[in-house]
Amino acid sequence: MLVVLMENQLLAPEQVCQSCLLADQSGQPRWRQGKLRCGRALRQAEAEQPLQYECQMGFRIANIE
Repeated sequence: MLVVLMENQLLAPEQVCQSCLLADQSGQPRWRQGKLRCGRALRQAEAEQPLQYECQMGFRIANIE
């Protein structure tokens, strides 16, 4: 499940990506084959943490299972 990381909150991508010009036709981030296509991967601080991405709009996105 993709989530948008805000300071002390986890938001659903629908709450943020709906208004993004880089989102796909359904208002979701461009997530394909385990990678965020509309952002870049960030370095992992710890091995236990999910991989995080920074989207073109500056939000952090993580895939939490």
